[in-house]
Amino acid sequence: MGVPVAARNIFPSNIQGMPTWYEVRVVEAGWRGRRGGVDLMVAMNPETWTADLAEIEPGGYLLYDATKPITKERVRGDVTAVGVPLTALCHETFTDARQRQLFKNVAYLGSLASLLSIDPAVVEAMLVEQYKGKAPLLEANRQAFRLGYDWTREHVEPLGLKVERRDCVGDRIFVDGNSAAGLGAVYGGATVCAWYPITPSTSVAEAFMRYCRKFRVDKETGKHRYAIVQAEDELASIGMVVGAGWNGARAFTATSGPGISLMQEFIGLAYFAEIPAVLFDVQRGSPSTGMPTKTQQADLLCSAYASHGDTKHPLLFPEDPTECFEMGAQAFDLADRLQTPVFVMLELDTGMQDWLTAPFRWDDSRALDRGKVMSAEELEAGRDFGRYLDVDGDGIPFRTLPGTHPRRGAYFTRGTSKDRYARYTEEGAAYVDNMQRLLRKFESAKALVPGPVIERAAKPTRAAAVWIGSTGAPMAEALAVLEEQGIHLDRMRIRAFPFADAITEFIAAHDHVFVVEQNRDAQLRMMLVNECGIAPDKLIPVLHYDGNPMTARYITSEIGERARALGLVPGRPAIAAD
Repeated sequence: MGVPVAARNIFPSNIQGMPTWYEVRVVEAGWRGRRGGVDLMVAMNPETWTADLAEIEPGGYLLYDATKPITKERVRGDVTAVGVPLTALCHETFTDARQRQLFKNVAYLGSLASLLSIDPAVVEAMLVEQYKGKAPLLEANRQAFRLGYDWTREHVEPLGLKVERRDCVGDRIFVDGNSAAGLGAVYGGATVCAWYPITPSTSVAEAFMRYCRKFRVDKETGKHRYAIVQAEDELASIGMVVGAGWNGARAFTATSGPGISLMQEFIGLAYFAEIPAVLFDVQRGSPSTGMPTKTQQADLLCSAYASHGDTKHPLLFPEDPTECFEMGAQAFDLADRLQTPVFVMLELDTGMQDWLTAPFRWDDSRALDRGKVMSAEELEAGRDFGRYLDVDGDGIPFRTLPGTHPRRGAYFTRGTSKDRYARYTEEGAAYVDNMQRLLRKFESAKALVPGPVIERAAKPTRAAAVWIGSTGAPMAEALAVLEEQGIHLDRMRIRAFPFADAITEFIAAHDHVFVVEQNRDAQLRMMLVNECGIAPDKLIPVLHYDGNPMTARYITSEIGERARALGLVPGRPAIAAD
């Protein structure tokens, strides 16, 4: 109908049949984050009735199954209760017990369409698409939909809420981030995926498999030009990825926080031996088993500094499925160019939820960046090859791939200390020399990873807000509301670690910077202090970590209260950004 929506599937991690919710935000303005509060609640589960009722906004609506009457104590005076006898209608129409239960859900949809004045032809067209080639199912679902729609239309007046056609969607698509990341891996040249199932990352590997079957099978020979291995555990999966990377394949694993914890040893090996690898970390509620079907941004520290000893790894922070696709492909170029593990830090809210997002773009002339790989011709010409030799000052050495040359270019990959020519040594000077070069490489990465997105407020200000990932969805709405309240903030979305110099400069140009993130310990703030040398008191943490996606109302309340306490007023002169 051309109306932007933001949908969230809220479900538990167990298999005990506990309650689930599906939340749809219909908003002409196009906000993609959760607002907070519910205008119309469809209460289908008696166990959660009280909690569901409490979420409804004053003046809102409650749709429920009125087959059995409810007492006055179970409704609120400031909420309009709309009862439809859906169970009774389904019992009268369908004979099979399972059908009665399943089709009641579709009858609910019919009632909603009537209450919200949605054209029934739109829904019926979707049923035709859903059940194409399955005539009996199509007819039964259409009958159930009409059951709820017709009864409600005859007995209940439309609500004060109404869904009207608009033309506000444009060419945007509706897709989840994990599918986008899997497709990005295909476009990024990945040919090997080794993984172990874990919520909420499993569908990244499944999407990669699905797209490989479509795009990576030779049409003439039927040969599969990819390898996908479900390993026995996370440790084995990252070991396979490192082995494939050493052999020259573009390889990745998909996991979540507990998997990253188990992979530490191999991540350290890939860092120290300088082997490309890509890890898709779809973050969930943590630590331990935590809340596997809830969302957080709590793996920043464990990923950025994964493994023991002194390590630093590039992280990419996609905001939505479009960036999941783009960064999913870019990560493989970065891993090859930098010869190191690269983490793509999705979140459950980005990965497992469907987002209205910009269509994916790809330049067909784009070539894979394999980085500094010496060819057989270069080796034959007698070019000096030191596997860990920095020849041009950027900290990135040349490498060779197995089998490139029959006599030259070989080296021994080890997790022990070595000199510039990959010879084993534990001499302190050689170790320091190698570690300093790795720091130079990390510094070089600043110019290669995606830079921050910076926008100025409508009026000059000495205050700002900083965030990463999916927090951008509610942030956009919250910043608009704060401006209406006279609180103007410059804003910066960080897209990668290591932090570009522009990030340090942006923060230095402001007196107060709100760092908005979804974890308890302010991990992004810690990294900014640690890596950029920023005074901690300048960075004001705004933290949300109950596992649910952050809402615009929460951000508006938290920043608004603190901004007023700090005496921030609009119109204060700003220091020039340069």
